[in-house]
Amino acid sequence: MRWDAQRLDLVEPETLPGLPTVAGLLRSLQVPEFPGLTLHEVRSKSALNAVPKGSAMPFAYTINTFRGCSHACVYCFARGTHEWLELDTGADFDQEIVVKTNIAEVLRRELGRASWKREHVALGTNTDPYQRAEGRYRLMPPVIEALARSGTPFSILTKGTLAQRDLPLLAAASRDVPIGMGVSLAIWDDDLHRSLEPGVPTPKARLELVRRIRDAGLPCGVFLAPVLPGLTDQRDHLEKAIAAVAEAGATGITVVPLHLRPGAREWFTTWLSREHPRLVSRYRSLYGRGAYVPADYRQWLSARVGPMLAAHGLDSHTGGVARGVGGLPGDDAASFPAGSLPDRPVTVAEVEEPEQLSLC
Repeated sequence: MRWDAQRLDLVEPETLPGLPTVAGLLRSLQVPEFPGLTLHEVRSKSALNAVPKGSAMPFAYTINTFRGCSHACVYCFARGTHEWLELDTGADFDQEIVVKTNIAEVLRRELGRASWKREHVALGTNTDPYQRAEGRYRLMPPVIEALARSGTPFSILTKGTLAQRDLPLLAAASRDVPIGMGVSLAIWDDDLHRSLEPGVPTPKARLELVRRIRDAGLPCGVFLAPVLPGLTDQRDHLEKAIAAVAEAGATGITVVPLHLRPGAREWFTTWLSREHPRLVSRYRSLYGRGAYVPADYRQWLSARVGPMLAAHGLDSHTGGVARGVGGLPGDDAASFPAGSLPDRPVTVAEVEEPEQLSLC
């Protein structure tokens, strides 16, 4: 396996005691609070991932505290990334979670370099930083603190209500650096939610997260994603979702149709054939030429939700401060909702006196 660079020394005191290693390279463990999951603790050599210069993404760097995701969303576009570890994109992606135990330490070192330009850093663009394992490892608080102390603007996209734990820290950080917050939800039917997103907090719980974020004085854009053709694109479903998000105080909404990249495509197609076989032929038609729905479906969906968004004042979008308007991770045809990206640049002068930062 391609994990040589992340090998754990078995006598390192800061790592948790584990079960037998995977191929002798990783500390792996299974704990009672996370039945069915195997946690692979690794020592990461880097924390900041540079986004290719030609990318449509409106940020220059990303951070992934985990690989794999216990949210287990059947449709997750990031499933294909597990192949790099020679793990499968189905059950392994959901159950074999790689934990970068030293990521805050590495991040502080990288942010301290004289060459660091304090460009926008995005978290949650691949796997969710507030998935279940974060409750055990608490990787995010020192990551947030390191970014804020260095004067680095950042954004977080999550489905995890565990983010509520860090709202005081995020509110303090927002006084020193621009912050964007995004929450993803789209499925309002409880049975469909349990079937498609078995490890994700309920839509109602995520609406409460939006409220808590806004109550903390932070912006919060909502990603109504993915919209599933024939399942969640009905007018009443969309109206109910948008009205509820507006009532929760979201600063913006982006409505994104399902896209099916390799890895997710096979997993989702198997689910669809089992749970909704009547829709298989329609999906073959919609996704027969690639990962994205045809332009005419996008236009139809946009025309359907446009008046709903306008009625609630939620039809604005933002491109952030780094690269101008860009696409979403996994879907470069969609825009970020207002509030989900930092809204002003940081200058060096703003961070010349670290002791004045409001974080403690």
